[in-house]
Amino acid sequence: MKYFPEVDKVKYEGPQTKNMFAFRQYDPNEVILGKTMKEHLRFSIAYWHTMTQDGADPFGDPVNQRTWFGADPMETARNRVNAFFELLEKLDVEYFCFHDVDIAPAGNSLAEFFANLDEITDLIKEKMAQTGTKLLWNTANMFSHPRYVNGAASTNSAEVYAIAAAQVKKGLDISKKLGGINYVFWGGREGYETLLNTDMQFEQDNIARFFKMAVDYCEKIDHHPQLLLEPKPKEPSKHQYDFDAATTMTFLQKYDLAKDFKLNLEANHATLAGHTFEHELSVARSYNALGSIDANQGGMLLGWDTDEFPTNVYDVTLAMTEVLENGGLAPGGINFDAKVRRSSFAMEDLLLAHIAGMDTFARAFKNAVKLKEDGFFAELKEKRYASFKTELGAKILNDEMDLASLTEYALQNPEPKLASSHIEYVKNRLNDYL
Repeated sequence: MKYFPEVDKVKYEGPQTKNMFAFRQYDPNEVILGKTMKEHLRFSIAYWHTMTQDGADPFGDPVNQRTWFGADPMETARNRVNAFFELLEKLDVEYFCFHDVDIAPAGNSLAEFFANLDEITDLIKEKMAQTGTKLLWNTANMFSHPRYVNGAASTNSAEVYAIAAAQVKKGLDISKKLGGINYVFWGGREGYETLLNTDMQFEQDNIARFFKMAVDYCEKIDHHPQLLLEPKPKEPSKHQYDFDAATTMTFLQKYDLAKDFKLNLEANHATLAGHTFEHELSVARSYNALGSIDANQGGMLLGWDTDEFPTNVYDVTLAMTEVLENGGLAPGGINFDAKVRRSSFAMEDLLLAHIAGMDTFARAFKNAVKLKEDGFFAELKEKRYASFKTELGAKILNDEMDLASLTEYALQNPEPKLASSHIEYVKNRLNDYL
């Protein structure tokens, strides 16, 4: 059965095309900086929003029209795998990501859930072999089930902690089975509602223990994906421990885990933390911890995680400048953790939405390359910090000055003359590259 019969394969046709099912900006075979765009961008499709999201919202019932539902949950799960790999092939996307609960029904027990996962991952493995697709990352959903109401690794229940550990063990086993390149931890319930009943130190200690167990298990089974933490400040918890990139890196350094983990950063999560996406990427890069990204955007007029497909070229261009400065994302990638809008309910919208996101990132990537080649940002920063190339500045950078010697210099010299940053001009010039 064909789930997307309206198109054979999406191809690049250029910005003048009138074909809805064609790339306007993304040419996977175009060579830039010595590699194809497909190699640079490493696009990935998220199983959850693509295959299981139903279009419901807090004020309305499901609306998405989907043709993969079967007579029982396992038949639906198998149909979804077939539809998903058809989508990957038609978009020519090499990578994918999933949570455990996305691909298989939970059943009536943990043992039944694991058996369902075994059956479905056998099918996924067959599809991967047939298509050449790769698992960018997988993860365990430890936030949806009622047992995780008080967290998973941060739970107040030792029994729940054990079940969470079992899910992660199974997730890492699946990662090895499918050749997973990365493995993600997202602490959706690892936080608190009120400190009145919360021992924050105790909970964070337990989270660190949990992560160390995961690192040890990877060693035990001789499987070494890049381990990633994904920050988010709130929602569903009021305050989540991995608030943003800086908070997460502080946690990793405190517990001597920075050598074992990097960050998977999401644009909409940056918004909720009160940051820009490029800020979060820059923070991670400063720690040499930028591992992978979840591509989406938030609704600026809304206060929650809307997970829209990214179409804002300005924002994505600034994000891609950070990726370029990072030397790329490999072994991570650009995963479309995005869902179609409620009014985009047709099957074909799954193709059209990903085309829009891929075109946006392609255009932004080319913008970022041009900015880098022209030295736009490099020149700005060189001029801004030019005083540190003077005799005084060089001594400061070489740690040859102390408070006393700097005080002596300041008392003997006139008030410094500052140069305007011309911010409005700079932003106007930036628009020339978009």
